Order: sequence, then C-alpha cells, then structure tokens
Amino acid sequence: MVLTGNQIDLFEASMPRLKAIAYRLLGSASDAEDAVQDTFLRWQSADVDRIEVPEAWLTKVLTNLCLNQLTSARARRETYVGQWLPEPLLAGDPMLGPADTVEQRESVSFAVLALMERLSPNERVVYVLREAFGYPHRRIAEILDITEASGQQIFHRAKKHIADGRTRTEIDEAAARRIVDEFLTAATSGRTEPLVRLLTADAVAIGDGGGKVPARTRPFEGAVAVAKFMRSLFTPNQAARNLLGGTAEIHVSYANGLPALVVTVDGRVIGVMCLEITADGIAAFRNQANPDKLERATRLWAATDHGEPVLRIN
Repeated sequence: MVLTGNQIDLFEASMPRLKAIAYRLLGSASDAEDAVQDTFLRWQSADVDRIEVPEAWLTKVLTNLCLNQLTSARARRETYVGQWLPEPLLAGDPMLGPADTVEQRESVSFAVLALMERLSPNERVVYVLREAFGYPHRRIAEILDITEASGQQIFHRAKKHIADGRTRTEIDEAAARRIVDEFLTAATSGRTEPLVRLLTADAVAIGDGGGKVPARTRPFEGAVAVAKFMRSLFTPNQAARNLLGGTAEIHVSYANGLPALVVTVDGRVIGVMCLEITADGIAAFRNQANPDKLERATRLWAATDHGEPVLRIN
C-alpha cells in the first residue's frame, strides 16, 4: 500500500528509538540499520489504518527481526576470527539512544554488550526493553508472545547474568579524563611500572581485528601483561609505522558512553579503544580495529569537530 504523509512521519518519529533498540540487541550499527529498514518495508505493506498502537506494532516487528538475526549471529560468532567486540558508537551518535539513567548508559557500554552475547535471544530482548527502555513487563510479554510471569523470570535471570559478569563503572567525567591522561603519560614513558599502578590486578586487554588487521586471538590478562602490551602499543617502532601506513593521531573522546581513545590516520578511524574505569583503576581495554566495524565511526568523525590530537605516533 501507499503510505500517507502522516504514516511516514509516524515511522520516522519512531526511528531513533527503533535504531537504539536494534543496536543494543545486535551490537552492530549496520545490522541495526538493516533491521529498521526491514521494519519499514513491513510497515509499508501492512494495513496501517487497522493498527491500533503503531509504536507497539513497530517494536514487535523489529524485535522479531532482531531475534532472527541473533539466532544466526550465534553461528557466525563461532567462526569469527579472534575476539568479537561490538561496533563502536562515538559520542553524539543518535543510535546511542537514551542515557538519562545508569542502566541506560550501561546497556550500551562495550562491557555490557559483550556480556549480553552470553544471554539467550529472549533474555537479551527482555533485558534491553526493560532495563534500557523501561518497557513494562506486560508490554514485553505481548511482544514476545509469552506470559508476563515468564517475562519477569527471564528478566531477573538475564539481569543476574549481567551483574555476575561485571562491576558498575560509573565514575565522575573529570576523574575519568584525569585517569586517561595519566594512562597516556604512563604508556608513552617507556616504563611498565607506572602503567601497572593505574590498572586493576585483574585488568584485561581485548582486541577485535576480525581477521582484517593483526589482533591477538586471546586477551591479555593481569596488570603486568596488560601494562607490557600497552607500553609496546604506544612505543613508536618501524613495524607499527608500516602497519599504520602513516602518522597516527590519538584523540580522547567517548564511545558507547565510556572514555575512549580514537586513533585516526589521514582522517580515517583505524581504532576505537574503550577504557573501563573503576574506583580501583582501569579494569579493561576493549579495542575495536576491524575496519568493517569502523566505517560509521569514520563518517561521524569526519562530520564533527574533535580538536587537536593528544598524541601523534610517527
């Protein structure tokens, strides 16, 4: 059917919410865009005049599309080269969605998105809709065609899985920036000890190269191992120059709600490293270097003013 202007406007008004939901469910901005586009195609072919609550209808259609993708994604993850990390969203990206509460901010962090990979598709849907978007259990049950009691049980199970896997990382923005600056100073000092002091004892460093760029297939674990890796990463050498293909500029920014180092070469984003900062120190570095997952970040980076880099690696 041909949609009226009002019906198109109604869908477009729902798009930011639909994209934010889809990204949290899939961990991929490009897949989220595809899911929202497919939702529009179904909206276009539906008898829209008979849909009583368009928002609920659109959310249900989108969720079912994402559930299908989550099922196939599990099989793809088994053959993924190296560690899998989400596609990063830089500060200002509208797909980040609501960020008014701690729960909303955490639901889009690299740490929680990675933990959500361990959930079943239904657990992930319930957790995202309830925790990040405040959907009532009754609405979630209708979307998934389950009972409200079952939905509540699924939510409590999913929330426990997430809570068991991490520690809250809410930290004052000024304090976080100070720690990032201290980290950069320590990382470029050529010494391991200053770095170790900034890390938690069980710190980890994870990199996702997707088989496209070199990245360790297993995380670095423990403060000493992570510190040695970071020291080597920020120490200029010929191998790094050859790999980068030019002068790398490092900017301090935010990605997925966390402090991040954005690495660019000739304006192209080649790495986004999110730092998980706790009261005890830096607990994790998650570096997305897979070029397929950095195209959106590069487009946003080119369209925004990000000031001078804090560091150049020649």
